Amino acid sequence: MTHLFEPLQLRGITISNRIGIPPMCQYSAIEGIATDWHFVHYGSRAVGGAAMMIIEATAVCADGRISPGDMGLWNDAQIEPLARIASFARKQGCAAAIQLAHAGRKASVGLGWQPQRTLKTIEGGWTPVAPSPVSFGEGYVQPHELDATGIRQVLAQFVASVRRALEAGFQIVEIHAAHGYLLHQFLSPLSNTRTDSYGGSFENRTRLVREVVSAVRAEWPERLPLLVRLSATDWIEGGWSVDETIELCRTLKTLGVDLADISSAGLVPTAKIPAGPGFQTEFAARVRHEAGIPTSAVGLITSPAQADHIIRSGQADMVLIGREILRNPYWPIGAAQALGQTISCPQQYLRSVPTGSMGR
Repeated sequence: MTHLFEPLQLRGITISNRIGIPPMCQYSAIEGIATDWHFVHYGSRAVGGAAMMIIEATAVCADGRISPGDMGLWNDAQIEPLARIASFARKQGCAAAIQLAHAGRKASVGLGWQPQRTLKTIEGGWTPVAPSPVSFGEGYVQPHELDATGIRQVLAQFVASVRRALEAGFQIVEIHAAHGYLLHQFLSPLSNTRTDSYGGSFENRTRLVREVVSAVRAEWPERLPLLVRLSATDWIEGGWSVDETIELCRTLKTLGVDLADISSAGLVPTAKIPAGPGFQTEFAARVRHEAGIPTSAVGLITSPAQADHIIRSGQADMVLIGREILRNPYWPIGAAQALGQTISCPQQYLRSVPTGSMGR
């Protein structure tokens, strides 16, 4: 059986084990540019043994940021600081990935530790856009509905950003279509009330995701993997469903997506989410088996045995460890010791680990 420390091949990239770090916003960029905080934060995790690290939601345009502190790739000045992070990660044997995103109606809010509401113009805010003029909830303004020109512009912004991601040296790109952000907003009938070719039927609601994937895949080198993050369910009646996620993933596979990163929720603030250890893993398992595409599982995966079981039992091809790796960047090294496996460790840290349990 495949276990947590076996490699995974995605196109021309060999990921040395099945542990990845999911994108987790730091809200610390300046005009979309990564700072010293980002280099230290990501660098300390790149040396910790995870085989893939997905850089946080990186906006394809200034108005697509969640907050004024979000990173971006909408201009060339933003490339070099990200290139430094990607280069360092690769040198540690950690595949460098980046998530490209547009926040849609959830844009222009405070930093992650501040009250979550739409910022006023005098606070540095802007008017969000969305598939329909439907607010996210209390404290959020009604967004501007994208017209055909606006949709074409979003497509062009994803394409321009993926070109910059390649120039920055990233090996993997992930398209963010989850957690209630713009592409997810088009998918769900709760946020998409359009009556044109981008609304109504499943075919129409999934159109923009399919167009973004096709456009990005056409620009992204054939040898490099493309991921898509999806919320498997909105956790609310009448919303986006697991069955729809599976059907979409069948199509995304034919369009050149190599792995579906399966999460859930984020579309509406009133959803009742039964959060608990591994509560989203069943969705990754269903997508993997029913859509026939590799998946990653994420969400309250905290122990080495739990993570290893997810891989050994065929529920997912990778596990993404978030909060645990925020608390402990070296969680993968500890997991290898706990499971009796060998893992690479920086030579500078070899004196801290038991003899014979580390490789290089």
